[in-house]
Amino acid sequence: MELEIGIVCGRCEAYAELRTTTCPSCSNRLALGAFGSSAAVDSHRGLSASRFPSIAGDDPPISKAPPTTRDPARVAEAGVAVREGPPSEGALVDPDPYVPRITAELGRSHPAGANGSSPPLSARSGRLSGAIASVKSSSKPKSLSLEELMDQAKNFVCRSCSTPVPVGHKFCGRCGAAVPPEIMNARTQFFGQLQAPGKAKLILIRGEGVEGLSYQLNAEQHVVGKAGQLVFPDDPFVSPRHANFFYRNGTLCVRDEGSLNGVYLRVRGSVDIGPEDHFLAGEQVFRVDGPPALNDQPGADGTFFYSSPKHQSPFRITQVLQGGAPGMTVCARTSSLQIGREGGDLNFPTDLYMSGSHCKIEEVGGSLTLTDLNSRNGTYVRLKAERELGHGDYLFIGRKLLRVEITAA
Repeated sequence: MELEIGIVCGRCEAYAELRTTTCPSCSNRLALGAFGSSAAVDSHRGLSASRFPSIAGDDPPISKAPPTTRDPARVAEAGVAVREGPPSEGALVDPDPYVPRITAELGRSHPAGANGSSPPLSARSGRLSGAIASVKSSSKPKSLSLEELMDQAKNFVCRSCSTPVPVGHKFCGRCGAAVPPEIMNARTQFFGQLQAPGKAKLILIRGEGVEGLSYQLNAEQHVVGKAGQLVFPDDPFVSPRHANFFYRNGTLCVRDEGSLNGVYLRVRGSVDIGPEDHFLAGEQVFRVDGPPALNDQPGADGTFFYSSPKHQSPFRITQVLQGGAPGMTVCARTSSLQIGREGGDLNFPTDLYMSGSHCKIEEVGGSLTLTDLNSRNGTYVRLKAERELGHGDYLFIGRKLLRVEITAA
């Protein structure tokens, strides 16, 4: 719908287009007829004051400031009317939504007299004020909820030039308009909730094409699995209830909830391990086994079992294949055994996530330790009990690699 701005006769209230000198119905002189051809018309900045010396007709002149097309009250006071329909050539069009509604309100509440005559100026001024108040009060925007304000803050578009304003900017980069205070305050509150002091979040580093997602740990407990607060339905190695991230005395902890494949934590330096413990290097899963049981006795018929020469071995490393079947097994011939892509006791040249010298297992004083050799992708040990976590820790849950980030308190 388009609007056309014109002139209402002060005597008979008939409509006339701008630049019309006399009323087409009663031949009354129209004050806006002197609207000149020499001055440029700016429909968005208002009409020139020199064009409105007074309102002519039967009523006395009005000594008011000139109206602008943006102010519906002053437009109506000066006798400027708005009607629907296509604008005529050279007409001024104002997109102000209040003007046609004020005109309609005037028509409903104060119709013309029985003989078609217009009421006196004082009555028209009174009914104009009432119409403006009625339209303005019905057009008040509803108050937005906190969630709606925060959504506007995240997706704010400059109200001056309709350019998207990035989060955190106080001014529009195109026109320089300031971001409204309510939007800035909503942004502050929104990000304050995400970065709760002392709370943590998990960043998904490796996750089957969905890397970069973050999970806020603002509650007391967060169950990870195919159901719970952190859901990984696409990972076939994640149990329905796999692990739980929770806070104890303000410290983030993780606990395996009896999952099939466990929770693996990245090794920092060296950690103690023992028989039946599992660890991960590259894409390989290993199990630590004790020395093989000795059986040097002959069979019932006195025949000895023929085998490779035996060497003293403090422990063994067994590769665990998908499904739980054992793969390669290597017995340590000395007190240590090294795993990597090349040059070690157990090599995996085709594993792209394995470093040349990745990790080693060492027996010292009857105890075993697992040491990461500054590998690129790290070595991970399966947790047997709940464990406290710190900023920068990495975990494997199923095939999902997660990093812990804790906001300073």
